[in-house]
Amino acid sequence: MVRRNGGFIGTDGLDAPDPPTGVAGTAGDASVSVAFTAPTDVGTSAITGFVATTDAGDGATGSSSPITISSLTNGTAYTTRVYAINAFGTSAASVASASFTPQAFRRAVFGGGDTGSSTNVMQFINLNTAGNSTDFGDLVAANPSVAGASSITRGIFAGGEASGNRTDVMQYITIANTGNTTDFGNLSSDKNSVGGLSNNTRALFYSGYNGNRVNDIEYVTIANTGNVTDFGNLTNIGQGPNKGIIASSTRGIIANNTNNTERSNIIEYVTIGTTGNTTDFGDTSAAKSGVESCCSSTRGIIAGGATGGSGINVIEYITIANTGNTTDFGDLNVASTIGAGASSNTLGVFAGGTTSGNRHDSIDQITIASTGNATDFGNLLAANQTMGAVSSDHGGLQ
Repeated sequence: MVRRNGGFIGTDGLDAPDPPTGVAGTAGDASVSVAFTAPTDVGTSAITGFVATTDAGDGATGSSSPITISSLTNGTAYTTRVYAINAFGTSAASVASASFTPQAFRRAVFGGGDTGSSTNVMQFINLNTAGNSTDFGDLVAANPSVAGASSITRGIFAGGEASGNRTDVMQYITIANTGNTTDFGNLSSDKNSVGGLSNNTRALFYSGYNGNRVNDIEYVTIANTGNVTDFGNLTNIGQGPNKGIIASSTRGIIANNTNNTERSNIIEYVTIGTTGNTTDFGDTSAAKSGVESCCSSTRGIIAGGATGGSGINVIEYITIANTGNTTDFGDLNVASTIGAGASSNTLGVFAGGTTSGNRHDSIDQITIASTGNATDFGNLLAANQTMGAVSSDHGGLQ
C-alpha cells in the first residue's frame, strides 16, 4: 500500500491502516448509522477500532460496522467519513459518504382487524422508508373494527369487537416502543365501527354501533388515562366511519360516515379544542362506505371505499382549513374498501382492506402535497381488513 501519515498528528503513518471503504450513512431520528467495509491492509498491527465523523464534527467510535452517530440535527444534511485505528495510529479519512438528512421518528401502527378470523396483532411500518410491516405486539384481545387516534408519542385503540363482542375498552401504546397495549379507560358504551381523530392533545372517538347506530362524539386527553367525556354529536348518524385520521391541529374532519341509507357523501367537521356538534364541510364525489383516510396539516385524503357491491380505487382530497367539496387526487393500485389509512405530514399510506370480496395485504403510498396515483409501499403481515391505525406524525400533530 502507499504509506501516509495517519489521520491524527503524532502517529506513525507508515504503520497505520488503509482507510475504510464503501462508507454509507442511513439517517435516523437525530442520528445516522454509518456502514463501511474495513480495509484489507491493516498496517503492521491489527485494527483496534474505527472512528466515524460527520462533516459538522460529530463523531462516534466502534469496533466494527455499523457505527451510530447521535445528537444530530433533524432536517440538516450531512456526509460522514470513517477512520481505522491500530496501535501505530489512524488511517487517512475514507471517501465521504453520500449526503443524508436525519428526520424525526415517523411510525404508523396498525392494530387488530380481520384476517379470516379476528386478530389481536399490531404491526408497524416506518414511514421514512418503504417496506413490509413488522410485528409490534398485541392488543388486549382479538379485535376487528377498532378505532385509532394518537399524539406524537402515544397511540390509543378504542372500541371494536373484542372476543366476538362489542367492547368499550380503550388501550394505548407508546409508538416508539414495541410491546403490548396497556389499559387506558372506557368509552361510554360497548361499540364497534368507531372512528377516531386527534391532535397532539385530544383524541376524539365518534359514531359506531352499540346495538343501535349512534351519533356520539366523545374525547380523552391523550396524555392522561381515564374514561371519555362527552364532546357533542354528529349531524349524520351512522356507523362504519373512515379508518384513518383527517385533522389539523385545530380542526377534525369526519367523512362518509354511513347513515341509515348505508352510504353517505357527507363531510363534517369539529374544532378539536372545544366541544360541540359537527358543522357541514362539503361532500365527496359520491356516496360511499368503508373509506380510508390520512392527512397532512393542510390536506385531507379520502381513498377507496364502496359505492356499490365492491370497492373503488378513487382518491380525493380536501383543504382542511377551507370548507368545500373534494377534488380528484388519483387512484389506488387496487380498488379497496374497509382498509386503514395512516400518514406522516408528507406521506400517506393505505393498508389492507377488501378487493372484489377478498382481503388483501398491500400497502399503497402517496405524496400528500401532490396529486397522482398511488405506488407500492410494501405488504402487511397477512391479508387484513377493518384495522385501526395510529401514527406519530400525522397532520393533526403539526
